[in-house]
Amino acid sequence: MNVIVTQVMVLFLIMVVGYISRKKGFLNKQVNRSLSELLINVTLPFMIISSFNFNFSSDMLNIGVRLFLTSIIIHGVLFVLGRFIYKKFEEDEAKVLWFITVFSNCGFMGYPVVESIYGKIGMFYAALFNIPFNVLMWTAGVFIFSGRGDKNSLKKALLNPGIVSVLIGLMIFIFSIKLPLPIIKTLELVGSMTTPLSMIIIGSTLADAKVKSIFEGHSVYVGTVVRLILIPLVVLFILKGVGVKEFYLSIPVIITSMPAAANTVIMAEKYGGNSEYASKVVFLSTIISVITIPLILMLL
Repeated sequence: MNVIVTQVMVLFLIMVVGYISRKKGFLNKQVNRSLSELLINVTLPFMIISSFNFNFSSDMLNIGVRLFLTSIIIHGVLFVLGRFIYKKFEEDEAKVLWFITVFSNCGFMGYPVVESIYGKIGMFYAALFNIPFNVLMWTAGVFIFSGRGDKNSLKKALLNPGIVSVLIGLMIFIFSIKLPLPIIKTLELVGSMTTPLSMIIIGSTLADAKVKSIFEGHSVYVGTVVRLILIPLVVLFILKGVGVKEFYLSIPVIITSMPAAANTVIMAEKYGGNSEYASKVVFLSTIISVITIPLILMLL
């Protein structure tokens, strides 16, 4: 537990570094956007690929497949529930809350937390667990805001760097491909930038928020409680109830305990949602998650 609390606090302090850097003018929106592109397209894929650098193990593959199927069920159930539980709120707010109910910040925060606690093997399982997330983000996520599908979005989902890097990693793992040492070291070193880079980006992004307006309205608190507390607790107790343990339990709980997806604002802007409200939810859930994540993990 000391390790978990320490790691979460380290991530939070790196986030503070990003926040201060933005306030000091070392970072700006354009730099944030460029760093986000670097993280999504380079450092995170490298981190994922390096996490598959194991000799083939049928047991590991079996665990990974079962986590993949578990993820499909969890995201599917959340998609259905999110459609109904926010009906009393205004439509533009309900869409944002529906989106964050389905999609957590598994990329910018989930991977760093898993990697800091479980190392490469945790990343291996988290990458397989997040495959449905990466596909649904650009299919079901688009539907939530626009009310329709988008062929281009489906193509984007399938060619997402997260999906491509997992497929490359699976090839390396299944066929026990031995990469040259310089390539392995490059993947590991560049991939190791993901955790500090992601936290700096989040901290810098939070610095742009209008703090006074963040805490206005009760709906943002409802969404935050659902995202940070109710969902991981339900996942935890259901999986424990059916006798699940170890990675079958920890990976789903950790990923679902993350705050609202960082892409919530981007998706809202692109597909006609309330991006200002989305910013409020992302900000509030991210700040409060520093407290809730260790508490949820204590129950593991």
